[in-house]
Amino acid sequence: MDSGLAALLGAAVGSAATLGAALVSGRAQARSQHAQWTREHRRAAYAGYLGALHDRDIAMDAVLAALRAPEPDPADVEDRTRRFVTLAREVHRACEVVVLEGPVAVVHVAERVTQASGALSQVVRRMAENARAGDTTNRAEDSALAAERERELYQAVRDFRLAARDTLGGTG
Repeated sequence: MDSGLAALLGAAVGSAATLGAALVSGRAQARSQHAQWTREHRRAAYAGYLGALHDRDIAMDAVLAALRAPEPDPADVEDRTRRFVTLAREVHRACEVVVLEGPVAVVHVAERVTQASGALSQVVRRMAENARAGDTTNRAEDSALAAERERELYQAVRDFRLAARDTLGGTG
């Protein structure tokens, strides 16, 4: 083999190896950038959802405080309930983003939060209706049930935080 041909063949093999390495490196970098992009979008979705839950929970506490007053003021209860309903809609919107961005495990936990929230809302709705009607018959039982539903909701939200953190690669 002539030295010119050997040099040309060596250059071709070197170029092919360099090109192959560049392709592998480029693909690895693209995968890494996509994973980072996904984490950032998920983190924003989870943070938005948790923020909406927090705001809604503060409004729920205000409704419950008004309902647990010795003489609930119907106008005050109604105002606080309207605020709660508005914020509950924001939670629903934020949850839809979680459903779009999150993996199935996180979506399942978000659905548990929705169920726990619905169970608490039913009790609060009944308490509000009874307060409007001046019916105090089941007030103590409903108040105790609301407290139990609040604990269940808190646990579901806690589980959501843990699932979200795990998905984002957080550590304990």
